[in-house]
Amino acid sequence: MRKPLLLTLLLLLIALFFIFDLGDWFTLESLKQQQTQIAALRAEFPWLMASGFFVLYVLMAALSLPGAAIMTLAAGAFFGVWQGLLLVSFASSIGATLAFLVSRFLLRDQVQLRFGDRLKAINKGVSQDGAFYLFTLRLVPVFPFFIINLLMGLTALPARTFYWVSQLGMLPGTLVYVNAGTQLAAINSLSGILSPALLASFALLGLFPLLARAGLRLVQRRRVYSGYNKPRHFDRNLIVIGAGAAGLVSSYIAAAVKAKVTLIEADKMGGDCLNTGCVPSKALIRSAKLAQQMRHAEQFGLTSTQPAFSFKQVMSRVQAIIRKIEPHDSVERYTRLGVEVLQGYGKLVDPWTVEITSATGTVQRLTARSIIIAAGASAAVPPIPGLDDVDYLTSDTLWDTMADRDTPPRRLLVMGGGPIGCELAQTFARLGSEVILLQRNAHLMPKEDPEVGDWVKSALTADGVRVLTGHSPLRVEQGPHGPRVIATHQDREVILECDDLLLALGRKARLQGYGLEALGIPTDRTVTTNDYLETLYPNIYAAGDVAGPYQFTHTAAHMAWYASVNALFGHLKRFAVDYSVVPWCTFVDPEVARVGLSEQEAKAQDIAYEVTRFALDELDRAITDGADQGFIKVLTVPGKDRILGVTIVGEHAGDLLAEYVLAMKHGLGLNKILGTIHVYPTLAEANKYVAGEWKRAHAPERVLNWLGRYHQWRLGKE
Repeated sequence: MRKPLLLTLLLLLIALFFIFDLGDWFTLESLKQQQTQIAALRAEFPWLMASGFFVLYVLMAALSLPGAAIMTLAAGAFFGVWQGLLLVSFASSIGATLAFLVSRFLLRDQVQLRFGDRLKAINKGVSQDGAFYLFTLRLVPVFPFFIINLLMGLTALPARTFYWVSQLGMLPGTLVYVNAGTQLAAINSLSGILSPALLASFALLGLFPLLARAGLRLVQRRRVYSGYNKPRHFDRNLIVIGAGAAGLVSSYIAAAVKAKVTLIEADKMGGDCLNTGCVPSKALIRSAKLAQQMRHAEQFGLTSTQPAFSFKQVMSRVQAIIRKIEPHDSVERYTRLGVEVLQGYGKLVDPWTVEITSATGTVQRLTARSIIIAAGASAAVPPIPGLDDVDYLTSDTLWDTMADRDTPPRRLLVMGGGPIGCELAQTFARLGSEVILLQRNAHLMPKEDPEVGDWVKSALTADGVRVLTGHSPLRVEQGPHGPRVIATHQDREVILECDDLLLALGRKARLQGYGLEALGIPTDRTVTTNDYLETLYPNIYAAGDVAGPYQFTHTAAHMAWYASVNALFGHLKRFAVDYSVVPWCTFVDPEVARVGLSEQEAKAQDIAYEVTRFALDELDRAITDGADQGFIKVLTVPGKDRILGVTIVGEHAGDLLAEYVLAMKHGLGLNKILGTIHVYPTLAEANKYVAGEWKRAHAPERVLNWLGRYHQWRLGKE
């Protein structure tokens, strides 16, 4: 109720100003005509005139009314330079702050709610450098100050900071106008005050903070590099350490723009994704899914059968798929693209020098203007008592260990209920293993909404996985046939026997052995970088899993673009990495895919949202394919079709998600998706139907009722 009243009052005051032509009083001609009378009143009532002038100036600035320049001239004409400067400086700052607060009170919540995702970068910039940017704008009177007041009110800049920065930043311009007012008789127009030379001076003054910041950055760089001798000449434009997704993309981009680039890899080209991660796991998942479909062939009108297979052949297929994809990431291909590829261990010697030690022990050193660390990550191994005394597997080691086995593990215990653990637990269960999945959290996949974890648990349980949530590993022992895990559940110890123990407890950035410690480059689980992926040394960058915050192949490639472009062209223009729309998918069956906010994240961040759902058992193609398990859940701004987040559980969820990623990236809402033709019958139609559900929920009932009456009237009946 307070907002409508305040808005009404403001509109009334502004309307009265224009209805009664009060603006005619705040012109240069009017001021010069009334100069003698006002001067006499000021001489007779000095304090009353000063107080009245102050209140009037505050009111005009707060209401963003025209005439501030004339009022500033009047201050000089009637109160002199110093008293006039004092009055205007405080009155203009107080009035501007009132306008700032009114804008914040009336508009900020609605604007942040409507454009929250797209304003993240602005909000972050204001929180870090808002005072600096405001000061720069205040120094240049070309920018309309009332617009600055209103726009800054929509941000999170503290009111106290806005006030003192405004007072300081407006001071030079105020002084010019007040001083000009002392010579009011000689002024014929405002353009006579703001001459081209004076405007140029203000522009240069506005550039001063930017130049000061650049100078400060230069000083900081020199301080960081103190104690090191920068080479006069460099061997390379860019050196990249690590040939995983981030390293491959970084070196590819450098070669594409004709930079001289060297890529260093100690192990296999392609990194974890090709050799021990995405590619082998998805190949194994496909074989396991086919085996499960054979067991349930009756669902498709066929005869069910128990699949007979050689596990060794299944693993051979996995390796064959890796070999088929290998040429995409090979030394030969990247050499043809113009990248120098060196096999060996890369280590930073100083900010510009990398030492490469080959497998044979030979050592060479190369210098580069910029260096990108793309060392990736390895499977995390927690400090569980007794773990080092038993043989265990990780998602990195299981491929070589199981390559020569004739049968899958008879009893497999998977520790960890995140994406990797869930994928591998379901896969081995479908291949015939007795699988126990141990999860400390109350739900599987705790980064997703609890209902998603429950869906995954049901799917795994249906495939024979014994899912134990809320179980914390206490210690590990060597049993008679394999590892034995002792866990606690509801204050009781539970003993779990297995033949093989698989750790799937996340990934840990590779931080050791690259010279980071010697150079003092900060690390905290990952290499510490700024928004431009720069480390402590502005010419050394980090990208991919080693830098986080997302450890996906597609985000590693995304980060690599920013790292390589900044490394090669950052002296001209730098780009802050954009994490605003990051999708991901877990390839359990049914798949789980998400982009943007989940419900639990929206609640944790106190973000208002609406939920629209569509169940896949209502989709024709899903029914015909026997893939009608799952749902699409879309979070939108209340009353709007703007998408805040999407969660999909179902067949090909990762593929279905792409349409929402595109929509969110380019600001398209559900109405645009609804208005797009989708092929029938496809799973992609589900995206149209969920948009239709939203549309029905927001149908204009009053308009529809009137339309009903209109059509009834058209029937010609009473």
